[in-house]
Amino acid sequence: MNSIVIKKFILLLVLLTTLTVEAQFNNLSENAEISILTIGPGTQLNDSFGHNGYHVSDPSLGIDLVYDYGRYDFNTPNFYLKFAQGKLLYELGVSNYNPFVSYYKGQNRWVKKQVLDLTSSEKQELFDFLQNNAKPENKKYKYDFFYDNCATRMRDVLSGVLGDKLEYKTDHIIEDYTFRQLIQKNVNANSWGSLGMDVAIGAVVDRKASPLEYQFLPEYVFKAAENAVIHRNGNDVPLVKQTVDVVSETENMPSSNFFTSPLFIFGCLGLLIVFTTIRDNKKQTRSRFLDLVIFFVTGIIGILLLLLWFATDHSATANNYNLLWAVPLSLIFIFAIIKRHPKTWLRRYVLFLILCLTLLTIHWITGVQEFAIGLLPLLIALGIRYLYLMQYFGKHEVSSEQ
Repeated sequence: MNSIVIKKFILLLVLLTTLTVEAQFNNLSENAEISILTIGPGTQLNDSFGHNGYHVSDPSLGIDLVYDYGRYDFNTPNFYLKFAQGKLLYELGVSNYNPFVSYYKGQNRWVKKQVLDLTSSEKQELFDFLQNNAKPENKKYKYDFFYDNCATRMRDVLSGVLGDKLEYKTDHIIEDYTFRQLIQKNVNANSWGSLGMDVAIGAVVDRKASPLEYQFLPEYVFKAAENAVIHRNGNDVPLVKQTVDVVSETENMPSSNFFTSPLFIFGCLGLLIVFTTIRDNKKQTRSRFLDLVIFFVTGIIGILLLLLWFATDHSATANNYNLLWAVPLSLIFIFAIIKRHPKTWLRRYVLFLILCLTLLTIHWITGVQEFAIGLLPLLIALGIRYLYLMQYFGKHEVSSEQ
């Protein structure tokens, strides 16, 4: 292990080690400042949306800390199971400021600081809240990607401290995005991360988000603070008195290769299904193994989507109409689809699958749910295959009474 790797490892340990906040500091001095930190997006899916934290600085007391929500402990028992079930508890972390910033600088991510125009009593109240919330018995919370994450906690904590004095102006929000469209702004639509989210997340996120709800994304926490005011002594005082570029903004887009993208891969799979179907039609035969694979894979995916909907605490996985192409019932019919001479009722089931794809198309066009663009070639191929099976079974089916 060379010295550079060792230094990076030590830096990571310093950043990720949560400071124990047991000793209560004295009252903040008049030199204290509290700021909102916004970190730009990274290249990995889990950091594609950026991050936020509170910076508390008081040179007179030697305080230079960052409080940031959204951390989790990999040593949690059954970590991956709890994560999949939406039961993993996240927590508020406390770090020294310089290592915190250095960590993100090392990832080539920009960092902006918005110094808040708070009175001494407001600073003290906010600091007291953060200290109390960082205690071991208080720091854990139930995470929700859209409604309770590192960004929404910034908004909620500040609103809780300032109350009705704080007003978030919404004039700067000129778009009319859904939750799904907001997250798609930060993720390449033709990427595996985007496809995974679009398949797993249901129609509940295809409703329009309110300007306040935009703040589940760190960039909108920044914009909201930039436009917020504090009602003080009959005047509207801007919440932010100074914005500082701590780490300059740089180009940090992840590289992409079309030939490994979902659109290309599923395009190839779709062409394989279509060409096989054309060959089957010419020979008036049926590639039973292909049908078995289609029924098995779509059925398994459907089961997983049902589990995400009904067996987890994830709020965003409900009402998922991807079940219209990934139909769990297909698993029941794999033993029938592999037979050379299908029964009459199998043709009826294929008709049901065609109707499901028709409903999916209507849902997509009308905006009930937006589906992954990378799946489009596969969905078209499934439609063509099911239509051929309808025609084939009509000629070769065996009565269920035989």
